[in-house]
Amino acid sequence: MTDVRSDETAAIELRGLTKRFGDTLALDRVDLVVRPGVVFGFLGRNGAGKTTALRILSGLARPTAGTAHILGHDVERATDAVRARIGFLPDVPGFYPWMTAREYLEFAGRLFGIDQATLDARATALLEMAGLASVTTRIGGFSRGMKQRLGIAQALINAPSLLMLDEPTSALDPIGRREVLEMVASLRGRTTVFFSTHILADVERVCDAVAILERGRVVVSAGIGELTARAAANRLVVEIEGDAGAVSLAGGLAGCAWLKSIETDGRTLRLAVSDLATAQREIPAAIAAAGVALRRFEIEETSLEDVFVELVGGPAQ
Repeated sequence: MTDVRSDETAAIELRGLTKRFGDTLALDRVDLVVRPGVVFGFLGRNGAGKTTALRILSGLARPTAGTAHILGHDVERATDAVRARIGFLPDVPGFYPWMTAREYLEFAGRLFGIDQATLDARATALLEMAGLASVTTRIGGFSRGMKQRLGIAQALINAPSLLMLDEPTSALDPIGRREVLEMVASLRGRTTVFFSTHILADVERVCDAVAILERGRVVVSAGIGELTARAAANRLVVEIEGDAGAVSLAGGLAGCAWLKSIETDGRTLRLAVSDLATAQREIPAAIAAAGVALRRFEIEETSLEDVFVELVGGPAQ
């Protein structure tokens, strides 16, 4: 779980959050804390429960059990003043196609009761951030990427303390994805961004921290660097000279108590271990006993995809 200092209020705090739809358990006692000011990825396969959690956080659904707090307030008792500090973009946002981007932002701003002078300045700044300042085309003629960037701008029109995005890059082409992610990254430190996604590369690119959801349960929550470092600490790569020595070395290591698994690819062995210090101490002795020459012996670089597959047993889809 991502810790929060005692002197700061969590942007999001879930405790035992549970949601049932008949016999289907969409969320299963989810515990999660998100610090203020971070870009936080809510990662999981399609159907893992991400959208259900976002709907509860945004007030569009109620939990079956447990609690959800946003900015220190219970979402079920949150006032309009609290909700006015939140921005939300659903996975399939709706737009009025006959409006221009500026007209749409001004319309959204008036719903929050923002005075005209503030609204004019804020709409101008957000259109610039979204790369839409010079676009005069009506929304009906926008690409999917332009609509997503406009949707984020709309979710920011009230200058929220918390911005929640549901699959903001889903179905975008590579250029559209890059533009949306650059926009999200630019918000770091200015507001808390909590976005759900099944795209691992997006999380690695822009997020400070991540929670992985699988079958309605959070299996891990940590900073990106901490998560990959934790997994890397249990993976070693051994490369040796010659084509026959790898099999001999693998056989010599097979009975070690610290060895979880071993893969051999030609001259390279990849080992998952339970005790890194013992493995680093005993592997050189095994190499000497096998009579092979060592070319490389190091901790393996680990990606978020490696972590995800290890935790949930398959790639995000």
